[in-house]
Amino acid sequence: MTFDLAARLAERRSSGLYRERLVLADGQSPLRYQQGAELLSFCSNDYLGLASHPVVVAALQQGAERYGVGSGASHLIGGHTEPHHQLEEELADFVGRERALLFSTGYMANLGVLGALLQPGDRVYSDQLNHASLIDAARLSRGDVSVYPHLDLAGLSRQFDAGQPGHALVISDGVFSMDGDQVPLAGLVDIARKHNGWTLIDDAHGLGVVGPSGRGSCELLPPGGCQPEILMGTLGKAFGTFGAFVAGSAELIETLIQFARSYIYTTALPPAVAVATLAALRLVREEGWRRTHLRTLIDRFRAGAQAQGLPLMDSLTPIQPLLMGGAERAMSWSQGLADQGILVTAIRPPTVPADSARLRITFSAAHSEVQVDQLLQVLGRLQELEE
Repeated sequence: MTFDLAARLAERRSSGLYRERLVLADGQSPLRYQQGAELLSFCSNDYLGLASHPVVVAALQQGAERYGVGSGASHLIGGHTEPHHQLEEELADFVGRERALLFSTGYMANLGVLGALLQPGDRVYSDQLNHASLIDAARLSRGDVSVYPHLDLAGLSRQFDAGQPGHALVISDGVFSMDGDQVPLAGLVDIARKHNGWTLIDDAHGLGVVGPSGRGSCELLPPGGCQPEILMGTLGKAFGTFGAFVAGSAELIETLIQFARSYIYTTALPPAVAVATLAALRLVREEGWRRTHLRTLIDRFRAGAQAQGLPLMDSLTPIQPLLMGGAERAMSWSQGLADQGILVTAIRPPTVPADSARLRITFSAAHSEVQVDQLLQVLGRLQELEE
């Protein structure tokens, strides 16, 4: 029997869940261009405005001049260069871990960690709203998967009590990519430790942004408190480049080098990207004003949205979702914003649960307060049209 792809596509279109790509004519910045039209964008994960920073761009160019475009091989065959190694060392220092290991993407990092660590009979405890990469990594691992209600530490503890003996790993986003809320990390780690389990935190949306120094969700833990054993971070968001890394003990990293298939059997990041990321990491460390300005923008938006009675979700991070409910309403508001020159993506199932479609508004340090006010004005007009 052949696959009926046409029927699947038709069903997705009829349900209002069909996805289409925008073709944009420029690089990352608050102002984007599509077919000659200028759009003010609020749908980028470039939280610190580094993707087009001249220092980062120049570093990429210099790296390409010296090392070429591609790495040419996997890390273990001949693709591991001095910039890769230096970046791993500086990332480990930044997040306060013994070592770090570069991966090509966050998806591959999560697949690699769970695949390398878990054996049949081991247990995985996964937050209900985890990123797809964690969900898929758990499903593809050899462990037994239990999903606990979102941020419900009491529910997690009950699942531990009911679980069978064996190695246990709790996996969670640090900042949840669609809701923008944050994991109660100290409590999560404490529960895992009480049951002799480990914790993996995917801090893709926290690193560079969360914490006084931008060191991510773990920086909010009390000094001397228990840290999650495994930290995953991506480089294509606040750092503005591409790739991912896993940080932890020296033994953990050596284990991943030996057993993580998504590390062993893939081409290394281009060395020039590592050079660019080193430049971006130094900007993250040195230019704290970016986080301060970003915080100002978030506070300004939340105050304005609440004053207008907009359906704002509970988030203090650059991810500020407006809950629309139905997919059609989310699409209508997204189109209404586009008609007024503002780009905000409508997020619909299956990315989010049924009846929780939303406008996922994200802010960057490259935005201005005037641009935030412009967004609020258009959102207010759309709300008035519905009333």
